[in-house]
Amino acid sequence: MRSILIAGNWKMNLTVEEARRLALDVRQGLTNLPENIEVVVCPSFVHLSGVNFQLPSSINLGAQDVFWKSNGAYTGEISCEQLLDVGCSYVIVGHSERREYLKETDVMVSSKVLACLKHDLRPIVCVGENKEEREKKLTESKVTQQVELAFKDVKSGDIAKVDIAYEPIWAIGSGEAAEPSDAEAVVILIRQVLKGLFSEKEAEQVRILYGGSVNPQNIASFVLEKDIDGALVGGSSLKANEFVGIVKQVMKI
Repeated sequence: MRSILIAGNWKMNLTVEEARRLALDVRQGLTNLPENIEVVVCPSFVHLSGVNFQLPSSINLGAQDVFWKSNGAYTGEISCEQLLDVGCSYVIVGHSERREYLKETDVMVSSKVLACLKHDLRPIVCVGENKEEREKKLTESKVTQQVELAFKDVKSGDIAKVDIAYEPIWAIGSGEAAEPSDAEAVVILIRQVLKGLFSEKEAEQVRILYGGSVNPQNIASFVLEKDIDGALVGGSSLKANEFVGIVKQVMKI
C-alpha cells in the first residue's frame, strides 16, 4: 500500500525569523507521526538551512526548484548537490507558477527529474491544466502530454522514486478546490499514462497528490479517494495550525 505524503510549499514568503517560527510550530504540532504518513516542508532557498535545524527527523525538508546541472556559470540557480548539502530529500519540479512566469518547459522539467533521480533527491513533479484548457475540455490531453514528457527518459525501476502532484492551475490560491471526484478522475488518468510508460506494478507504486486550495476542511474528501495519496499544500502550509490540522485530519482516516 502506498503511504500518504503531505507537502507544504511555502513559495516566496516569510522572513528568516518567520520561517524559523513556522518550522518550530509545525514540529511541536506534529509529534508521533505514523509510519504511513510522510510530511515535507519546502521553504525558500534562503531559509533551507535554518528550517532544517528546526525540523525533527520525522519531517522532511524539500526545495521549491532545482537546476539540472551540477555546477558552473548558472547565476541564480541551485544544484542537487547543494540541496543535499543543506539537508533536502525532496524537491518540487515543474510547478505551474514556474511554467507560467518563468517559461519552464516540459523538456526542462524532464531534465530536472533526471538530475534528481541521479542524486537521490525525490522529485514532486507538478502537472495540471489552466482554466482555459479546462473549459475547452483539454485537461486529459494536457496532463497526458506533461506526464509523458516528464518521464520519457526515466529508467524502469526509477519511477517509484518519484511523486506526482496534480494541481489544476485554476484552483491554486483561488480558494476554489476541484471536486474530489474530478481530481480522482485525473489522478486515475495519470496512473494509466504511467502504466503505458512503465509496468502496471511500477505505476501502482507512484504516489499521486492533489494540489489546489487544500485546507483542513477539505483534505479528508481528497485522501478518501482511492487513488489520491496526499496533497501539495500552498497557502495553508504558511499557517502552522492549518498545516498541522491537515496532517491530523489525514491521521484520523
